[in-house]
Amino acid sequence: MGTREAHTISTRDGFPIAVQDTGPAEAPALLLLQGQANSHAWWDGLRESFELQMRTITFDYRGTGGSRGELGELSTASFAADAAEVLDRLGVERAAVYGTSMGGRIAQMLAVDFPERVSALVLACTTPGGAHAVRRAREVGQSLARLRGAEHTQYLFDLFYTPAWTVSPEYSKLLGDDTMTAAESAAHLRISANHDAWDRLPEIEAPTLIIHGGEDRMNPVANAHILHERIAGSRLLILPEGRHGFFEEFAEVVTPAVVRFLIGALEEFC
Repeated sequence: MGTREAHTISTRDGFPIAVQDTGPAEAPALLLLQGQANSHAWWDGLRESFELQMRTITFDYRGTGGSRGELGELSTASFAADAAEVLDRLGVERAAVYGTSMGGRIAQMLAVDFPERVSALVLACTTPGGAHAVRRAREVGQSLARLRGAEHTQYLFDLFYTPAWTVSPEYSKLLGDDTMTAAESAAHLRISANHDAWDRLPEIEAPTLIIHGGEDRMNPVANAHILHERIAGSRLLILPEGRHGFFEEFAEVVTPAVVRFLIGALEEFC
């Protein structure tokens, strides 16, 4: 396994983006894209399984982790452009891309705006956005907006994990970057809410795996079926009991399935 390299790049508009690069430098590249209002820490405890076989790349979205500055106008497309620029700076011509939640939205835009950069695509617990997406139940959104402090954390935790998950909320890496300001968190909420890739999804040509938890109340599983219908040749994997954080809770099933898909897609491409 290669050593972890962490450094900061300056983007086309001068914004500092923190990048983390691990795994064998000569191995095929894998770009991991985390959920809304989260830094690369989302992948702690998960990326290690990928970096055994792949050069594993993450970066902190604008407004998270080590990527801080004036945010300006942002979208899933602009974050996808940041991702392409990260690959440029690392000298990576093509990468497999695994996006979860909002990261899956960004991954969609990367695949349609920069198709030559994406060798394979995994979309987890995500949505096409827009009018064709299936929205979460109203009471879920209302509770997320209304609850504060420990109650909010526990409610969010229950959306991510089943009662069988015995790790306590303070140890979860998926519940948000607590260094973010209210303005930064609100910007991420707008980015995610404004995503709409419906019209462009049929443009995706990269081999695609769509995975989702069957009991996801944060992002209903019906969205996985919509993505599957819109992306030609895509594969679909549903974890029946999984919630929004199914890819961590059921990592012993999900991660090997993702690795098998990616390695198979890359071998077929080569």
